[in-house]
Amino acid sequence: MNDPIGDMLTRIRNSQLRGKSTVMTPASKLRAWVLDVLQSEGYIRGYEKATDERGHPALEISLKYYEGEPVIRELKRVSTPGRRVYMGVNDIPQVRQGLGVSIVSTPKGVMSDANARAANVGGEVLCTVF
Repeated sequence: MNDPIGDMLTRIRNSQLRGKSTVMTPASKLRAWVLDVLQSEGYIRGYEKATDERGHPALEISLKYYEGEPVIRELKRVSTPGRRVYMGVNDIPQVRQGLGVSIVSTPKGVMSDANARAANVGGEVLCTVF
């Protein structure tokens, strides 16, 4: 797998289109950090460490719905392994004029765009969520 974050975002998108309540994805620290931001911003219910059918570590993500519609309307990968996107603190984009969230990997950890601005750090923009 070349793009683990992109794979996880696609699994979440596909599961929400099918109306699933949970989705499994292989475990990694970076994926868990991204899920922490999604949980703190209220886009998912949470996640738990689990194992898949082969015994490999996995993360079970509990998706969130509101009145039958997915809470996450749009989930886009910004920085890919072939094209990294780095931005300074003043250049981090606001998603839908502040209604959405950019997830940024900074030297101080993975955080939302608002937290990155508050901590005055820039970094790699991993994805945007609305």
